[in-house]
Amino acid sequence: MVEFIGMIRTSDQSEIRQRRGPLLDRDYTRRFAQAHEEAGFDRVLIGYHSWDADGFAVAAYAAAHTERLGFLIAHRPGFISPTVWARKIATLDQFTEGRVAVHIISGASDTEQRRDGDHTDKPTRYRRTDEYLDVVKRTWAATEPFDFSGEFYSVEGALSQVPTFSRPRVPIYFGGSSADAYRVGGKHADVYALWGEPLKETAEQIAAVRAAAEQAGRDPGELGFSVSFRPILGRTDEEAWERARAILGTIEGGAVPPAGNGSAPYVLGRESSVGSQRLLAAADRGEVHDRALWTATARATGAAGNSTALVGSPETVARALLDYVGIGVTTILIRGYEPLEDAVAYGRDLLPLVRSESAHRQAAPA
Repeated sequence: MVEFIGMIRTSDQSEIRQRRGPLLDRDYTRRFAQAHEEAGFDRVLIGYHSWDADGFAVAAYAAAHTERLGFLIAHRPGFISPTVWARKIATLDQFTEGRVAVHIISGASDTEQRRDGDHTDKPTRYRRTDEYLDVVKRTWAATEPFDFSGEFYSVEGALSQVPTFSRPRVPIYFGGSSADAYRVGGKHADVYALWGEPLKETAEQIAAVRAAAEQAGRDPGELGFSVSFRPILGRTDEEAWERARAILGTIEGGAVPPAGNGSAPYVLGRESSVGSQRLLAAADRGEVHDRALWTATARATGAAGNSTALVGSPETVARALLDYVGIGVTTILIRGYEPLEDAVAYGRDLLPLVRSESAHRQAAPA
């Protein structure tokens, strides 16, 4: 069955909407999480930025106001000890009875990393992430004290008495589009997260990550794959495209300033991640790809984050998502330009179509 992930923030804002209310809006955060639960999402991603609210605390608050919704907490290794973080995650996983997963990101921008005191380069960050996850996973699994000595971390007699509620451990999602990312994610990830590229390029990335997993001694079939989009729905395809053009016009008009202390977000010009470069390359090849993939929003934002859209009626977008399921995608992360309203619409109009057809295909004989 396809897993659906949304995304929540602590304030009502987006690329087309200036923030309404305070940065930490308790009422909005509660309603946003509850809207995703009522819409039928499996999890919501809580992102990580050097200027934003702490994702761990946001997850704890949102979990206290929901009953079933899972939380995918983004985390950048390097700012906290892996043994400490392993216990923090296990504790929250226990209190939420298994509703926690983690999304590991090594950091795309040197400038943003330095805001939090990290002066390493990208290759070093990926080596550190690899070692960090070795220690975290060992902490979750250990029943006896253990020692670890590596390039970045050294612990003696480490043992956590806080087991994860999830078995065998908290799920690890991993993002990145570089060769280093494939190597580290292929070794550690349960679900490898990709941004929304055309089908051909997505299939190539899936193959590359599976090859890295095999090289790390894993069964590539163990890996799930996530892909991220910004669906723009209308009652008809024509209505959806009219709405899409209006959204693009607002972005290009510059009426809404970028987030993050008055400066651009985590993707910063020449420091753009490989994932952002790939989205922009897709935009150079064409504005519309495959059934409904639209790259104009990626170009307009500099591909700052997951920024490609799927445009059309719920039926058209559902078929487009199922095209990705057909090439090996197991998880779909979607968020809208009108964040809360779109989450409600996705739950009403889109998720049921994808799940129904996916179940039908799984039940059908080969």
